[in-house]
Amino acid sequence: MRFGLTYPMKSGILYGGKAGFKAMQYRLFDIRTIETPGEGYLSFFEGGTELPFEIKRIYYIHGTSAGVMRGGHAHRRQLLFCPYGRIRILLDDGREKAEVLLDSPDKGLLLDSGLWREMLWEQSDSVLCVAASEHYDEADYIRDYDQFLNWCKEAHKE
Repeated sequence: MRFGLTYPMKSGILYGGKAGFKAMQYRLFDIRTIETPGEGYLSFFEGGTELPFEIKRIYYIHGTSAGVMRGGHAHRRQLLFCPYGRIRILLDDGREKAEVLLDSPDKGLLLDSGLWREMLWEQSDSVLCVAASEHYDEADYIRDYDQFLNWCKEAHKE
């Protein structure tokens, strides 16, 4: 596994690192939730108002066993949330690494473009849902980690 450490976070955004670089672009997102006593909860969000993008695609991953690592790529802006289970999200911007645990249906993780992400299932049958800023286009993905690091070096030049 590429990530072995938990990195310091402040308000869901990774701070620190090298002078002149901005913080890693992600944040925790509180999903609005309404309780109906005796009937459960309704959780929701809206693209373009609460999210900084219009939602063009929604997909979900399910039926995955604990210990399985998925992802291993970088691409566009997304909101990730886990309505059931525990999934650890491992992030990398080419300079810093961070980990975020999604383990509550009212907590999401808003990712900006260009972050490498891997998802580790900590509980079998956990469900990862994703609201994406773009329609699927294979050309938007960077699936090779060395290519990603080269892309980061070019993107972070001043």
